Amino acid sequence: MSTDLAPRLAALGDALQRAAEADLAFGGARTMRRLRSRVRPVVAIAAAAVLVPGAAIAATQLIGGGDVARSLPAGTLSLAGTQPTCTVVRQDVEYHCTLERPPAPEISDWTGTVEPTVDASKHVNGGCRSLASDGRSWQCYIGQAAVEQKIVGPGFLGTFAPSPGVG
Repeated sequence: MSTDLAPRLAALGDALQRAAEADLAFGGARTMRRLRSRVRPVVAIAAAAVLVPGAAIAATQLIGGGDVARSLPAGTLSLAGTQPTCTVVRQDVEYHCTLERPPAPEISDWTGTVEPTVDASKHVNGGCRSLASDGRSWQCYIGQAAVEQKIVGPGFLGTFAPSPGVG
């Protein structure tokens, strides 16, 4: 996840440091008392600067059925062109996906086959297990749930995957 939060926090820290140094330079001990009385409001402002955008970012990171539908063929070349449709079973954790077309015929019985999913940033974000021999019904899991379901290994989750896997 890429945000502009880190540069904003660095700029806020720099501004606070400059203000404290300037204040100390012009008032000694009296300034220190004033500075201490200002610490609480400054901390509250800094916390708000971090938490409010963080909450907004988190709210936009919910994974919908469309995201999972795009991530399935992005993870495996044999699922390209299958046009999955996915519905939420448990938000951000589990999805049920149905493919409009069957996957490539390289496997005669897809039941139990597991494949990784790859998000828009080209990182493995979970995986799916085929529920049907024709490969058109899948149960998908995002994040740690995919590891718990033994679809992807913990070391594979989050791995950069610039193109769909083959084989």
